[in-house]
Amino acid sequence: MSDPVLQAYRESIDNIDAALVFMLAERFKITQSVGRYKAETGLPPADPGRETEQIARLRALAASANLDPEFSEKFLRFVIDEVIRHHQAARA
Repeated sequence: MSDPVLQAYRESIDNIDAALVFMLAERFKITQSVGRYKAETGLPPADPGRETEQIARLRALAASANLDPEFSEKFLRFVIDEVIRHHQAARA
């Protein structure tokens, strides 16, 4: 790549992507523990009330960060659905 400005932008994007991956990995480590706890204590894998609160909270955060709240909700819904799938698998 001969364009140093573009290269600098891409390096920043790469760093952000790496941070996102590590943050998601950490989040899933914690939610796996939550899934085991829920299975051990007989709690349901999903908590619709908590999900609704989290989505509203994330939409507000997104709006304050000038990020499309619709996008943030889709992203969080994807993550929540994956977490619930893991919680259900912990019961099998």
